[in-house]
Amino acid sequence: MTEKQVYLFEEGNASMVKLLGGKGGNLAEMTALGLPIPPGFTITTDACKSYYKQGGRLTAELQSEIKGAIVALEKVKDCRFGDANQPLLVSVRSGSVTSMPGMMDTILNLGLNDETVAGLARQTASESFAYDCYCRLIAMYGQIVLGIPGFLFSRQLENLKLHSGRESDGEVSAGEWKQLTGAYKLLVKEHSGIDFPQDVDQQLNMAVKAVFRSWNNARAKVYRKLYSIPHDQGTAVNVQAMVFGNRGEDSGTGVLFTRNPSTGAKELYGEYLIHAQGEDVVAGIRTPRRLTELRENMPEVYDHLAALANGLEAHYRDMQDIEFTIENRTLYLLQTRSGKRTAQAAVKIAVDLYEDGMILKEEAVSRIDAGHLDQLLHRSISPLEELKPLAAGLPASPGGASGMIALDAETAEAWKRKGNQVMLVSTETSPEDIHGILAAEGVLTARGGMTSHAAVVARGMGKPCVCGCEELTIDADQRIIYLGENILKEGDILSIDGTSGRVYAGNVPLSDPEMTPELLKLLSLADEIRELKIYANADTPQDARISRELGAEGIGLCRTEHMFFSAARLPAVQSMILAESREERLSLLERILPMQQSDFEDMFMEMDGLPMTIRLLDPPLHEFLPNLEQLGEQLRRLQLAGGDSEEQKRLKRMIARIRSMQEKNPMLGLRGCRLGIQFPEIYDMQIEAVFRAAKLAVQRGIEVRPEIMIPLVGDPGELKELRMLVDKVASEVLGEAFKSITYGVGTMIEVPRAAVLAGRIAEHADFFSFGTNDLTQMTFGYSRDDAEGKFLNSYLDKNILSGNPFQILDQEGVGKLMEWAVARGREKKPFLQTGLCGEHGGDQSSIFFCQQTGLDYVSCSPYRVPYARVAAAQAVIAVRKNSHSSPIH
Repeated sequence: MTEKQVYLFEEGNASMVKLLGGKGGNLAEMTALGLPIPPGFTITTDACKSYYKQGGRLTAELQSEIKGAIVALEKVKDCRFGDANQPLLVSVRSGSVTSMPGMMDTILNLGLNDETVAGLARQTASESFAYDCYCRLIAMYGQIVLGIPGFLFSRQLENLKLHSGRESDGEVSAGEWKQLTGAYKLLVKEHSGIDFPQDVDQQLNMAVKAVFRSWNNARAKVYRKLYSIPHDQGTAVNVQAMVFGNRGEDSGTGVLFTRNPSTGAKELYGEYLIHAQGEDVVAGIRTPRRLTELRENMPEVYDHLAALANGLEAHYRDMQDIEFTIENRTLYLLQTRSGKRTAQAAVKIAVDLYEDGMILKEEAVSRIDAGHLDQLLHRSISPLEELKPLAAGLPASPGGASGMIALDAETAEAWKRKGNQVMLVSTETSPEDIHGILAAEGVLTARGGMTSHAAVVARGMGKPCVCGCEELTIDADQRIIYLGENILKEGDILSIDGTSGRVYAGNVPLSDPEMTPELLKLLSLADEIRELKIYANADTPQDARISRELGAEGIGLCRTEHMFFSAARLPAVQSMILAESREERLSLLERILPMQQSDFEDMFMEMDGLPMTIRLLDPPLHEFLPNLEQLGEQLRRLQLAGGDSEEQKRLKRMIARIRSMQEKNPMLGLRGCRLGIQFPEIYDMQIEAVFRAAKLAVQRGIEVRPEIMIPLVGDPGELKELRMLVDKVASEVLGEAFKSITYGVGTMIEVPRAAVLAGRIAEHADFFSFGTNDLTQMTFGYSRDDAEGKFLNSYLDKNILSGNPFQILDQEGVGKLMEWAVARGREKKPFLQTGLCGEHGGDQSSIFFCQQTGLDYVSCSPYRVPYARVAAAQAVIAVRKNSHSSPIH
């Protein structure tokens, strides 16, 4: 006997989300709660998976179950599917396990044909309404099931309204709708080669298959990849009896959030359209009305809606995104789900629910998408008095952004690939534009409201968005836009403020982000839960200060070579590297030492009482040597001009010296500890700078905790040799008076051999820090720059790799080396400190792995510190959940 594949709403509940999808589970739950839900049924995600296994075919068993569910629906509605007198009409909607707003497709009014449309007209006493619904069905069906471009249908409707002088759909007459019905049918025949189906069972089965197919449409794939949603989940299909928001001035459709999705404020937030149906609000084809108008025009409907919204939020203990329809002043709910929200709103809502006693602190922390915390730390527009906006729209997603105007998603994506900042400007966006929104710094649309596709998707991505900017007109042929009286070309710079809705020409000043009270509270909750320490990668005193302000508990990586990238310092280091004798090098190192010492002093001041891990020089030489081509060009110019002969000799010597130092593969050449062993005077200077700075800091009352990191060790002998150098210089600099300054010496594990020999290396180490950037490169045998530029995207598209190993830690390969190294190192030294200091220190899944592996800390870039604090807490919660331990109250 086959598993059940179709469930009536009354047969399910919200716990069945993996089978019924999010929408189906919630519709079942709301039905059980006795809410005004149009009846219907859900076709399971298992049926979707079976459809793909069957090569795109609905099994006879599934078709039989669907037929049985339609019969049950007919009994409840006292209508008949396909009946010419009392026709049952249904909507067919997707409903994936994980919410994917706007990514998959919906068909309304299914069940209409040339006979049933007449029955609907008689039932409702409105031919205009009936043929409006029929036109909508043919257009949706043509686009979604038969693959006909949607603009062909909308263009016919717009032309009809233009020629007949109609401003809105509600003004179109019955005769004009009938005329459009005929035109739509011709379009279907011309572009698909078949007539619009009159058999309603055929309509339904083809619609179900189309929704299953939409699981793998291009925009859904992009969305899943962007949000790491498994590709094998499949989508459920929800078939629901129709209610009609397009029956006149006392009908409509809308979307409601139980809290403000931009700010998190506890207020009903939403929009609606009178005389509209289904997707009209989110499609952005008309600018909707605010809910405050509904309270004025239909107070009894508004009060009922508000009561239901508050009840649903209390039931689900989270902000809800509710779709509703009003038919002849009767309210129906079409779905509820946890609402997409900005990072600001997510933090405020989680903290408010915790403080109201609705959720525990573990749940408050778990609900935050750690990646969203980055958005809170981005700058926003800070308009000056003289900054005048060109136009204003609806503030759909907060934050500021500037970029080159791109008038379509393809242009935005292409320009982004070239390294440009882009602003996607469009009349409205649709799910097909997701790749353009992803590429853009922000989005500006002429139509649509706060719940339009552009607004919802931009909020989810944390991108600024201004919608419904009525002063915006786009001339796609001329590739120009009009903002009021201002004309701008595609490629011109435009700025938007998604917090105020204002639009500006050119680049605008940006202000730094704030740590709100809610964010500080959330981070303190996370700190109560997490076990990993969170350090920062910081190379300057300013980085150190920012890191500490954002909650870093130390510096896990100070890359000393980064201290010399400034124009003022680089020549000194280049001269030192190019020195032709030890004496010359020592002289130049004397000039460099005060620069290093000064930086270390300032950083010790910033990190008073906290550990600071200082990595000794690790420069691939090609990053520091002067450019050979530029030097050659200077020499040629001097020779042609007959210039200074001494300068010519100097340039020739420099060119010869650089050529003698060039390496076949600089990343595997004379760098890291090899440089320190070959030229110990370089590391000697750096170690001296560290301990001189430490001495001065202690004299000023600062507590210092220096940790000296030896880079690129691959053999125990390398670390043994350089540890002796550190101890020798420390003893010389500190003397008897400063023996109280304790320091550690360790290594960055970034060579696979170091991981394999970790037990022997630990004999000479106080700590291991995993440099997962290089460890990944060496384990895979990939050059990061070449891989990401040449073939890595292809590997990801073909599912050869499940993720970019330079962004998400490769747990099967690199992770196994880390586990081995930790275990072998702690066998030798049980209290060996271990941490991770590569870019993976700011990635959630990598932090989870560090928690499971028993590392002591992760280190990430300063602005990722809050992210890491939350992710580390979520890792503890996940481990507790998996081990079935009871939550801590």
